[in-house]
Amino acid sequence: MTKLKIGLVLYPSFSPFHVSVPYMIFGSILPEESLFEVFLIAPDSSAISAERSMFVQPDGGLELLATMDVVIVPGWHKLDEKPSAQMLYSLREAYNRGAYLVGLCYGTYALAYAGILDGKKACTHWLAEQDFKTRFPQIQLDTNALYSEDQRLITSAGTGASLDCCLYIVRKFFGVKIANKFARLMVVPPHREGGQAQFIEHPIARSTLEAQINTLFDFLRENLAKPYSIDELATVVGMSRRTFTRRFQKATGMTVVEWLVNERLQRSRELLELTALSIEQIAERVGFQTATSFRLHFKQKHAVSPTAWRRTFGANTLIEMPFPLNH
Repeated sequence: MTKLKIGLVLYPSFSPFHVSVPYMIFGSILPEESLFEVFLIAPDSSAISAERSMFVQPDGGLELLATMDVVIVPGWHKLDEKPSAQMLYSLREAYNRGAYLVGLCYGTYALAYAGILDGKKACTHWLAEQDFKTRFPQIQLDTNALYSEDQRLITSAGTGASLDCCLYIVRKFFGVKIANKFARLMVVPPHREGGQAQFIEHPIARSTLEAQINTLFDFLRENLAKPYSIDELATVVGMSRRTFTRRFQKATGMTVVEWLVNERLQRSRELLELTALSIEQIAERVGFQTATSFRLHFKQKHAVSPTAWRRTFGANTLIEMPFPLNH
């Protein structure tokens, strides 16, 4: 069987951890069944420094990209810094020649700067979502996917998702059986449920410039289980319905219903992670009328079910909470 040539593109101050993921999977996880030939590639053939003064001797310079089947950029050190003109040219040439190009985590930035992602779908770490959209509006950023492929361009979300992405590459070229063997040796699932939406923090403002709205926040957070109407809440703050909805929207950027759903979902995540309450009990405590409604809202927001969330983030020792968590 012909080995697949994998080129890992290093750059000044690269992260050893980002490089270690593809290097381990493609270079050493199955030494007795060598399917890949891994090359460390630097801007030139001289030693290159990583973070914290670590130096790596590459196998060669960017000229090696001309012979690679898969070219991987594992992360990127400065999001506002373009790769060198030579690196951009070499990436474009490799892609035009027919190679697969892979951007792991912020490595998507290098491919984006090269222009080869224009008009195509891509993903990167959720922390860079707004920055990436601003810099590259011509790219279709998928903010939920752990990894994606569009016309031989493969990109992944955060460093953890690099594992998922690399296993996808193994599966793509050598099939499910081999990929599952890799996954078992790595003690990771061959495919994870959901996308990176489940890992994104969704902070809700604790307060606003509106004192009356802040008072309402405190009231609602202490009484999330109860159903509310707009008219009832307007009465609580002493406003007309129209004035209340307008000022609430201005203060929070959300409608009252949207705010309540977000707050209830935030509380439900805490209960899923920290307690052994059933899905039905959690739905009741946070104010969803039914467990079905809770599941629908949760899946819509996080792209996974409440049960899947608990499996991922739940404490090893769950405790029964006699009362709702206070903030």
